[in-house]
Amino acid sequence: MKRHLLAAATLAAISVAAALLAGPASRPALAGAAIASGTALASLWAYGRYGRATRRPVQQALLVFVVTFLVRIVLVGVALAVLVRAGESVVPFVIAFFVPYFAFTAIEGSLLISIDRGIGKTA
Repeated sequence: MKRHLLAAATLAAISVAAALLAGPASRPALAGAAIASGTALASLWAYGRYGRATRRPVQQALLVFVVTFLVRIVLVGVALAVLVRAGESVVPFVIAFFVPYFAFTAIEGSLLISIDRGIGKTA
């Protein structure tokens, strides 16, 4: 778990730093990187807290996945609406959100595989 959190925290720092260096597009890029990083770190924390439950760990992990996905959808929609209203370009937001998002998804998948190994024998 600590290895996954460390990888995600490092990726989050790199994403936010890259967004800050985006020049005039740094505001929308920072919003995208912050949403991707924040939801990924919250998701990994929740997987660690609820996904390793002794009873029904797969169901708990699925619940964390669904809730985190819904939160991401809402945050992306709200951020895009705010950026469009402010006259900002949405392209830096989309790039800064989805590039780290796919990397965070790989880290989350790796964590879920490690949770699955700890369950024991299947029926």
